[in-house]
Amino acid sequence: MKIIYRKDMEEISLPGRVIQKAVGKDSAIPSEKMTVGFASYSAKSGPMEPHHHAEETCVVLDAVKGWVKFGPSKDRLPEKYPLEKGTVLHFDEMEWHVFEYEQGGHVDIIFIYGQVTN
Repeated sequence: MKIIYRKDMEEISLPGRVIQKAVGKDSAIPSEKMTVGFASYSAKSGPMEPHHHAEETCVVLDAVKGWVKFGPSKDRLPEKYPLEKGTVLHFDEMEWHVFEYEQGGHVDIIFIYGQVTN
């Protein structure tokens, strides 16, 4: 068994979010099968661009005045759902989505997906 605490993980600033890689390629705990990490969305990292990637599950650890939008394209995200602690989200492969928040708000999640090469 390998154990790591979030407080000990490197914070990586990316456009629109700060991530911490827990399990996976180039992560605190190496794995060739899965990717698990933390992501925080707030004014600290600025607004996030809609994106899509591998099939993904997210667990909301905390959210204040935050939501997720998703839909068929980067410019068409008609579905909007408020987020709260304990919400579980599942995105199909290549489904467009974005996490957003009102001024003073934030969203903090755990993300989980199968290891991918890109």
